[in-house]
Amino acid sequence: MTTQLPLFPLTTALVPGLVLPLHIFEPRYRMMIEELLAKPEDEREFGIVAVRERHMGGSTTASVAGHDNDDLYPVGVSALLRQAERLDDGRYDIVTIGGRRFQIVDVDRSAPLMRAEVEFLPEPEIDSAEPMVVALTERTVRAFDKYRAALGGRLDEERDDDEQLPTEPTVLSYLITAALVIDGRTRQELLASPDTITRLKCCARILGYETAMIAALGAVPAVDLLQSQPSTN
Repeated sequence: MTTQLPLFPLTTALVPGLVLPLHIFEPRYRMMIEELLAKPEDEREFGIVAVRERHMGGSTTASVAGHDNDDLYPVGVSALLRQAERLDDGRYDIVTIGGRRFQIVDVDRSAPLMRAEVEFLPEPEIDSAEPMVVALTERTVRAFDKYRAALGGRLDEERDDDEQLPTEPTVLSYLITAALVIDGRTRQELLASPDTITRLKCCARILGYETAMIAALGAVPAVDLLQSQPSTN
């Protein structure tokens, strides 16, 4: 069964549970917000999809203008509109939260505001108390601790008690997907993982590799990590 969603392309992927503020200024997206505000609160949902990076002349760009279907990643995440403030000139400042993952089936470009037929992807349930799941979760938490410490230049420093990571496997997997300082293609692969176990295993592998590279090169990316866990609301 498919659902139609208005599309909002971005240069990076939204992750389920992540709070994302946006400044809306283009007329087509102002119209989208007005359409959403006319709906009941629990139906104010639109699709955020990442745009593939293009390599041109030795540089990398990711434009959300003038792209075609091949420029859009096939898996996106619905954004739930939680707050909207209309400014005097008609622009909006909004707050959204990442909702459900979806697969794009078809894109309608007949109007300035793109709309897509999407199929929502299942999030298979897992038993978080199963020994294999517990072991994988604990291993991934340790790997993320080391990664964060490496980014801060504190390879041997312990996490403060008030900075404990979530232990619910799905929440943890999406937190790490959002917080990793990685290229868009790798983040998209994590987002598109078929289930939490697959995503956690990929996260643990990437964390180990990235931490080793930081230690070997003695340099870290100049990007702040996400400091709080995503909401499950």
